[in-house]
Amino acid sequence: MTRTALGEFEHHVLLALVRLGGKSHGPPVVLALEEATGKNVSPAAVFIALRRLEQRGLARSSKVEPRAGEGGRGKRVFQVTPAGLTRLREARAVLERLWRGRGPIPETP
Repeated sequence: MTRTALGEFEHHVLLALVRLGGKSHGPPVVLALEEATGKNVSPAAVFIALRRLEQRGLARSSKVEPRAGEGGRGKRVFQVTPAGLTRLREARAVLERLWRGRGPIPETP
């Protein structure tokens, strides 16, 4: 059975990519997540989530070589795919339906 639902962290990573214009490399995604959550975010966890999203077809990546004179290695840039945007819209619709009271949300545990 294939997993179709987004995990919470994957959801956050995709949303961070969207907020960054739909395309970014890892460090800005880490910063966007830290700003949004107020928590420290592991760069390795973000990279693993990006790779997992890529394997599921919800993101894709390409290697961008450094500009002349920059030196260093190239960067892997990730982009949300149309399937990723669709999955985000579906997840948002479900959450909005639940928050509108269609699903019970108890006041106490």
